[in-house]
Amino acid sequence: MRRLSSLASRSTTSLRNLTEDPKNTTISCQSQFKTNTPVPPPPPPPPPSRGNSAINHHYISQILSRNDWFLLLNHELKAKRVVLNPQFVVSLLQNQENPLYPLRFYIWVSNIDPLFAKNQSVKGVLATALYRKGPVLLSVELVKDIRNSGLVVTEDLLGILIGSWGRLGLAKYCAEIFGQISFLGISPSTRLYNAVIDALIKSNSLDLAYLKFQQMSADNCKPDRFTYNILIHGVCRTGVVDEALRLVKQMEGLGYLPNVYTYTILIDGFCNARRVDEAFRLVEMMKKRNVIPNEATVRSLIHGVFRCIAPCKAFELLIMFLEKEPMMQKLACDTLLYCLSNNSMAREAALFMKKLAGRGYLPDNSTFNLTLTCLIRGLDLDETCLILDTFIELGLKLGFNTYLALIQALYNIGKFVEGDRYLDQMTKDGLLSNVFSYNMVVDSFCKASMMDRARKSFKEMCLRGIAPTLVTFNTIIAGHCKIGEVHKAKEFLVMLLESGFDPDIFTFSSLIDGLCRAHRIEDAFDCFSEMCQWDVTPNDVTYNILIRSLCVIGDVARAMKLLRKMQATGISADIFSFNALIQSFCRMKKIEKAEKLFNSLLRLGLDPDNYTYGAFIKALCESERFDEVIRMLNSMEAKGCIPDSYTCNLVLESLVQKGCLEEARDIAKRCNQRGTKLKAIPGL
Repeated sequence: MRRLSSLASRSTTSLRNLTEDPKNTTISCQSQFKTNTPVPPPPPPPPPSRGNSAINHHYISQILSRNDWFLLLNHELKAKRVVLNPQFVVSLLQNQENPLYPLRFYIWVSNIDPLFAKNQSVKGVLATALYRKGPVLLSVELVKDIRNSGLVVTEDLLGILIGSWGRLGLAKYCAEIFGQISFLGISPSTRLYNAVIDALIKSNSLDLAYLKFQQMSADNCKPDRFTYNILIHGVCRTGVVDEALRLVKQMEGLGYLPNVYTYTILIDGFCNARRVDEAFRLVEMMKKRNVIPNEATVRSLIHGVFRCIAPCKAFELLIMFLEKEPMMQKLACDTLLYCLSNNSMAREAALFMKKLAGRGYLPDNSTFNLTLTCLIRGLDLDETCLILDTFIELGLKLGFNTYLALIQALYNIGKFVEGDRYLDQMTKDGLLSNVFSYNMVVDSFCKASMMDRARKSFKEMCLRGIAPTLVTFNTIIAGHCKIGEVHKAKEFLVMLLESGFDPDIFTFSSLIDGLCRAHRIEDAFDCFSEMCQWDVTPNDVTYNILIRSLCVIGDVARAMKLLRKMQATGISADIFSFNALIQSFCRMKKIEKAEKLFNSLLRLGLDPDNYTYGAFIKALCESERFDEVIRMLNSMEAKGCIPDSYTCNLVLESLVQKGCLEEARDIAKRCNQRGTKLKAIPGL
């Protein structure tokens, strides 16, 4: 933001220089984006075609980059190579890299048809382009360029420019230009003041916005409802809600009653200030004054209440309030369900869903899928399925990803019949129809170690004429390797090659992992060596599989050599690489060697995790080095690693056995404060 402000200050030139006769003025510079260059010949016209299909964005950009852009655009229009309509104008404004070009095109098209200058879609797209690609500063050169084309900077255009500067944080520049608009032939108006005040508030310059507000009367401009709403929004953003209420009274004194936007801003402000009761009272006041809440009002209230108080209390208050003051019931229910799901409140979401189902209420599909995902993660699956079945009977459709998450969860706990029922329903709904959806279903079966079903789905997709991809083969190969069925994985490897695919890093890593799990370490190293023949470079995952497997069989020396080879080839070792070796040295009671590795990983900027610390603590407890155990436990907690129940119980039992009761009680107290589950240890 500072960079943009600096650019604005360097580019600001007094607009007083523009008071000379524009007819005698020559353009000294194209704009702040262009330098003086010889005028190139006009670009060749595009091949003849019908309507705008002949005009591409690049061609128009070439025209807009030239000094004679205005004349060339008129020529294109006269030659009927441009047919102006809102869709074409919007598309062209959206597809310019230099922000000066959409500005020029807007100026030209507004001159051809003034209705485009008032079109909200066109103005909105231009404002977005000036914000995203800008800033476009109102330099003397730019104004001269516009005047030499026979045009002027209009109030509409100035308002759009001011809005873009506000969004970019150029508050001072907004105020400077506004102070010189008389030199553009523009008089201050309430509309322009509103644009400036809004821009200043968006650039976090509330004091400057108030200054402009106070200057309005000097320019014979009266603040209107828009002015007050903008200021109320600004003070509410800063949490000064009492000042917002003062502005509301002042607005009412001028004969402007608060509208739905005023109330919505105030509700959001009261929630930000944690004054929830007053936010609810505002909704009641709206009802008394016959101001109908809109979608933003409902969302501001519900999201605001969840934002400023405990979620359980928010749910309780909102349920009671919506029962008493029903407003936009469907939207309110959808928003409440969204907040419950977003806060992982599965039990409350389930109760609310059951209540709504009894009334025949149907949430929108996106809310329903989000809520079901929350229930799958945090509620009993049988209860989740009952709720789902109820809403399916009412006509709601579940999305593919939500179906898949439910099926995966059911398979994981052995509820295969239920999982198959929803898989059939998903297929009937037409959601299993391409290679991507099949790949995800196959992956779910593989994760649940249901390889027979994975192969069945593979055959089914082939019979339906859906060709498997490399991802399909890799998923099934990995699934078989994970359960040690290397021979079946090789069958799919042959099919992979016959289908014209080359094995990639995922293929090789899965095969190496499968061979290691089957205790065929040498075959795994042969596979590792074969990777270079396929131009596949091993990654950290490949090395970690082999390091871990060597540590499992006790060949730590070879694992250390592999770690050094990994680092020598430029692959960074990660915490998993070190953990396997540290755990092996700790099991062997070679704690000093484990400590050297620990210091190495710290030097590399890696963070030890629970497995790292757990290995040390176990080895130190077994060696009765309790001072070091306590130091390691304290270091672990200081690093943000919370010791698990197993580690805490191991330390406490060891300390109690050695009579270190004071130390054990101190650790037990910290564990209880964290909610760590401890065993009943005699003597503690």
